[in-house]
Amino acid sequence: MANKFQITLAQLNPTVGDLEGNYKVAIEAWDQAQKMGSDLIAFTELFITGYNTQDLIKKPSFFKAAQDQILKLAKTCKNGPAIAIGGPAYLKGKLYNAYYILADGNVANIIMKHHLPNQNVFDEKRIFDEGEISGPYQIGPIRIGSPICEDAWHSDVSETLSETGAQLLLVPNGSPYYNGKNDVRLNKMVARVVETNLPLIYLNMVGAQDDQVFDGGTFALNRGGRLAIKLPLFEEALEHIVLEESDMGWNIIKGELAKVPCDKELDYHAMVMGLRDYCKKSGFEKVVLGLSGGIDSALVAVIASDAIGSANVRSIMLPSPYTSQTSLIDATDLVDNLGCKSDTLPINDSLTAIDKTLSSTFEGRKIDLTEENIQSRLRGLLLMAVSNKFGEMLLTTGNKSEVSVGYSTIYGDMAGGFNPIKDLYKTKVFEISKWRNKNHRPWMKGPPGSLIPDSIITKAPTAELRPNQKDSDSLPDYPVLDAILTILVDEDGSTSDCLKAGYNKSDVSKVEKLLYDSEHKRFQSAPGTRLSQRAFWLDRRYPIVNKWRDK
Repeated sequence: MANKFQITLAQLNPTVGDLEGNYKVAIEAWDQAQKMGSDLIAFTELFITGYNTQDLIKKPSFFKAAQDQILKLAKTCKNGPAIAIGGPAYLKGKLYNAYYILADGNVANIIMKHHLPNQNVFDEKRIFDEGEISGPYQIGPIRIGSPICEDAWHSDVSETLSETGAQLLLVPNGSPYYNGKNDVRLNKMVARVVETNLPLIYLNMVGAQDDQVFDGGTFALNRGGRLAIKLPLFEEALEHIVLEESDMGWNIIKGELAKVPCDKELDYHAMVMGLRDYCKKSGFEKVVLGLSGGIDSALVAVIASDAIGSANVRSIMLPSPYTSQTSLIDATDLVDNLGCKSDTLPINDSLTAIDKTLSSTFEGRKIDLTEENIQSRLRGLLLMAVSNKFGEMLLTTGNKSEVSVGYSTIYGDMAGGFNPIKDLYKTKVFEISKWRNKNHRPWMKGPPGSLIPDSIITKAPTAELRPNQKDSDSLPDYPVLDAILTILVDEDGSTSDCLKAGYNKSDVSKVEKLLYDSEHKRFQSAPGTRLSQRAFWLDRRYPIVNKWRDK
């Protein structure tokens, strides 16, 4: 009779710093694996600490406490399936990103991560020490090799494991989402399978931490790169899979293959999960936002409703003398569609009071952007007052186009704790708003149907801070602006690249200047969901004072 081996794959959502909570989640999952008769339960990279910990993991009291939890887990789970779990390992004065193998009440093996990523959101070379490439470990009848995350993106670790007797590659990951990442991962892992002629399990965590969203999507490949298992994206899952041994070696018995949604749905799900987990993990049950009648605040309101439910969303309209009746009607229609709380706080009287206070100081000076910014900052003041009074986190609503060129007011509409659309260009805001109007999924807590009125989607974007104002008065049209920004930011290109692509020199120069001049605003902006490889924060770290300009 052929040997069989059952593994429980724990695609779960740990919380950074919650050592006891992550331990409890691990125990509960282990109990399920034991009931299912599994031989091994596998968790993701640095599961016990949560991921990405950044410099927190360098704190001795923290990494020592994390190690203690792993030892406790080994003793508690003595009788039952073995455990493979990520955590820090402090050995001989060095700190490693490690993968622990727990069996029979003891730590049977510790694998140390060899390749430390040092790009995009990762900075592991300054946090961890580089581990040696180790061989496989034995659990029952099977020898398993575990390249930790980045180790599987290079051929040397997997090849060494294959040469030293591994029969299966089990890859624990903390791999954050960006659009297109699913295909990148699959292609990389197929390459490892082809090189080693071994089956491979790619186990990824799920959940959000600050700006990063981990999208799960765990999968298993048999020899030749054939897909055997695919778990859902953005959902927790505890999957029990079976391997069977034959003359050719071990083979993963084929299971369910979850579908991969379209790019718009993936980005939208990332924004919903990003906000949902940010609220949950930081202790906020409710949110508040300013609703202008424009597309950005409308989409944020819908994201918030889908993330935590409409009953937990408060929208506030803050009309000024320049707010159109159309904007008020559109905002009201959106609120009615969502079924969220709504308040109206006109700023006219406050503006009059501030104008009077500043009149002597500003005497003889023309009205300019100062007066526009006062309106925005008044709104920020009132929104923050409501946030403080009711304990509701304030959401900001600036899209990536605006964040890039500073088309926002610091201490005004930038005030708040989180921005779901921070990495979403304006043109994408329109596309995803249209998509959401036509689609509803079980993971959305907001109501189904066409929630954002067509009039919000079709009208010309405007800040409504002066008579007849339109965004195009100050900026190139958004399709042009976003295309230039994609070259300068996402592709790290030059102004010459923009000109070669056919864009107007004056537009390109203006956008580049605004991009660099706005760094100080981004430095003080709220975090927001990362959707690309060049999101503002850890992906793109520029000096605030910077005289460089392309010639």
